Amino acid sequence: MVHFLHPGLSPRTLVPPDAQKDALGCCVVQEEASPYSLVNICLNVLIANLEKLCSERPDGTLCLPEHWSFPQEVADRFLGMMTWQGKLTDRTASIFRGNQMKLKLVNIQKTKISTATFIKAFCHHKLIELDATAVHTDLPISDIINGLCSNSWIQQNLQCLLLDSANIPQDSRKLFFDQLIGLRILSVFNVCFHTEDLANVSQLPRLESLDISSTLVTNISPLLACKDRLKSLTMHYLKCLTMTKPQIITVFRELKYLLHLDISDHRQLKSDLAFYLLQQKDILPNIVSLDISGGSCITDEAVELFIRQRPAMQFVGLLATDAGNSDFLTTKQGLRVAGGANMSQISEALSRYRDRSCFMKDALYRLFTETFSVQTTMPAILKLVAVGMRNHPLDLPVQFTASACALNLTHQGLARGLPVRLLSEVICLLFKALKNFPHYLQLQKNCLLSLTNSRILVDVPFDRFDAAKFVMRWLCKHENSKMQTMAVSITSILALQLSPEQTAQLKEEVFMAIKELLAIVKQKTTETLDDVTLLFTLKALWNLTDESPAACKHFIENQGLAIFIRVLETFSESAIQSKVLGLLNNIAEIKELSFKLVTEDMVKHIGSLLHSKEMEVSYFAAGIIAHLTCDKQSWLSCDLQRNVLLQDLHATIQNWQSSSCKMTALVTYRSFKAFFPLLGNYCQPEVQLWALWAMYHVCSKNPSKYCKMLVEEGGLQLLCDIQKHNGANPQAQQIAASILDDFRMHFMNYQRPPSCQMPFLM
Repeated sequence: MVHFLHPGLSPRTLVPPDAQKDALGCCVVQEEASPYSLVNICLNVLIANLEKLCSERPDGTLCLPEHWSFPQEVADRFLGMMTWQGKLTDRTASIFRGNQMKLKLVNIQKTKISTATFIKAFCHHKLIELDATAVHTDLPISDIINGLCSNSWIQQNLQCLLLDSANIPQDSRKLFFDQLIGLRILSVFNVCFHTEDLANVSQLPRLESLDISSTLVTNISPLLACKDRLKSLTMHYLKCLTMTKPQIITVFRELKYLLHLDISDHRQLKSDLAFYLLQQKDILPNIVSLDISGGSCITDEAVELFIRQRPAMQFVGLLATDAGNSDFLTTKQGLRVAGGANMSQISEALSRYRDRSCFMKDALYRLFTETFSVQTTMPAILKLVAVGMRNHPLDLPVQFTASACALNLTHQGLARGLPVRLLSEVICLLFKALKNFPHYLQLQKNCLLSLTNSRILVDVPFDRFDAAKFVMRWLCKHENSKMQTMAVSITSILALQLSPEQTAQLKEEVFMAIKELLAIVKQKTTETLDDVTLLFTLKALWNLTDESPAACKHFIENQGLAIFIRVLETFSESAIQSKVLGLLNNIAEIKELSFKLVTEDMVKHIGSLLHSKEMEVSYFAAGIIAHLTCDKQSWLSCDLQRNVLLQDLHATIQNWQSSSCKMTALVTYRSFKAFFPLLGNYCQPEVQLWALWAMYHVCSKNPSKYCKMLVEEGGLQLLCDIQKHNGANPQAQQIAASILDDFRMHFMNYQRPPSCQMPFLM
């Protein structure tokens, strides 16, 4: 016996944002709430079963079946999904050898593959894009370039090469990009890229976009060699630059075709290059995008003047500056601003700087302040928060601030308007942060607060096992009473979502939690305080002991029975009584422990509560009596009392109006197996009647679950036996027939047991 599922849970229907007020949010909801595409589903299945479907070469690598062939778009997506899931290795990448796959857009970011694998698997394809961001050091940039240059078609046609945070061996010579004459876009962010490498790259005849951020370039003058074709230049945090501001401006003045310029910087460097640039009038005439976030001395007036002189401008980055608050910058149509003045600017900053932790921290902090008391769902913003967490898993300030923002954006009312898949990703990222920073208390508190959300606990998929382990350990930290109440309430819900096998694996945590929960009950009883914490605590103990003999035994060994008798003596509220009896039912179901309940005090209380006017209380008291009286051995010294209890049990069941009576809460079971010994007890029809009544109650309330359970656990045959047994109680036969009738109505497709003759089911 397990738990109550209380009515009145939050509705599960999803109401998307108004497209006119929040077009992006509406789009995110539609995307996240929609099923995955059939192509993605198929590719996920293929990735999951790759080892089974492929053969193995003599060198241990995988090979696709000979007759398989992938269209180029599907092959590109397949590779991208393998990379995203961390499944691309030397062994699996070999499936891209040969001509069965035709790749154009190769994404191998953050993968660990060798140079030999890279060359064999990818360098024979007609590639137009390669994203090798943060590849493992086993594949250095020099080897990537050499591999690409081994294919003359790639030399002529590769258009985009992303090498951010890739490795260059210390003994490597100058990088030679000049053979890749088709390159239009090159990014070497956070790479050991020097001025001489810049000189080499600047000779590329088609180069239009270049990112040299966080490199070792000291002089950007080589860019003059490509001044007539360069359209985008990103030089964020160019920390080694030795040129003076006038020298840099002189170079910028020559880049007349530049459309995008990014000279954003870490604020702590206090660079005033951007301020100096804003003073220039006859410079960058075609610029449409200027990023000066993090710059010093920047004012609204200077930015406004610069933009008014260039009316075609579409974007300006002002995060971590003193600018962005003027009416012009917050209301101008057609101008996107990444800043912190309002939600529009913050959203733009989160999107633009998703890969830059320094700005992500600042944007998240502004977001936290802006959403502290928000009452509107913001799915698009929450998705950007998730992206920031995913991109910077080891950055504590990002993870901590993001967790606080996620809490603001998902509190009780707001979570109902957010897609389950998005909420699932956020919760999974929170638990990933907990693993990366196990000792950061405030991060743990934010995660705990997020889990108090009923929508998340009931509807959202996440690792309940890890969550239960975390929450039960937190429970024993002896935090303040508010945090303790939250931990107890979460434990009470998570406990019923764990399988008995998972509960067994959490033996240490469960034992600690039971001891702590009993201490709370004892304290509340001593103080005669029947608050919400007591109710949650009783519910948690009830659910933790469900189908767990070890937990029940630990409960008894920690004086649980004595404490619960004291609870029954102290409190008369039915909500408390039903939870106490629910746990005692769990113990009564375990033959090796049930005799512990056959004491004068315990039997007196249970017998008294059997006559309670509250249906739930009477129901659970009857269940305990049915289980206890089924075993005569425990009653050898007090058989008269047992007979009296059986008579009371029978009389009580007769007084219940019907098996479908309306309780204030729906009782539910994980399994019917505990009822089977009662069903076979023809010598005690009172016991059999209670078991049948309980089964009929849940089968009539939730036939799709419990009629199926009857078949899977073999209970159907027991009901058939009761119906045809000559010595069975007529009322028991009638209830058994009603359950079988429910089965006939809802599960005609299930095969009935061969020996069960039920002509009425035909």
